[in-house]
Amino acid sequence: MLFKKQKYENLSDEELVQLSLKDKDSFYYIVQRYGPKILRYIKRTTNVSQEDAEDILQEIFIKVYRNLNSYKPYLPFSSWIYRIAHNEVINHYHKTKTYKEMSRLNIESEDVKSLVEAIQEDGDVQDKVIFLENAEKIKEMLAELPAKYREVLILRYLEEKSYNEISDILRKPPGSVATLINRAKSRLKKIAEQHGLKESYE
Repeated sequence: MLFKKQKYENLSDEELVQLSLKDKDSFYYIVQRYGPKILRYIKRTTNVSQEDAEDILQEIFIKVYRNLNSYKPYLPFSSWIYRIAHNEVINHYHKTKTYKEMSRLNIESEDVKSLVEAIQEDGDVQDKVIFLENAEKIKEMLAELPAKYREVLILRYLEEKSYNEISDILRKPPGSVATLINRAKSRLKKIAEQHGLKESYE
């Protein structure tokens, strides 16, 4: 069993997809590989309970399984599955009508710190903002961002997706992704200032 597991772990995503199309039991290893990542993404982009997050995850993998035959190798599998996850999260909020009723996110405190540091490192030094050492406060500020801005920041700086990968996930041109990210950072800066945070020009 251990040898079999190691064999699957050494396969590329594309090879694992092809194997799963021939042997449905192999789909288990796609779930094992991407389940934790997609669950983390769901929790980072929503304020749903653990139970609801797991329900959304289940729906995502049902759709992945049903549509696996339509996957085209020219697109990275990770982008393809994240696109399905992105759409399913939106579907959930449309069903529950809570897409704009978000007061706080389920992001871990360490993730909040990583997100802020990554945004600051990616920007002009003179454009940095001093953030309070308060994860809950920062979560509130992130929750105030429009969903389209919040998600691109999470995809870029927490999920560590490239501009091209985000382009594939959101089905937007890379140039539009870059614009969204810049606008998201500007909006977050304004929200931070509204919360009484000051700019740093060090």
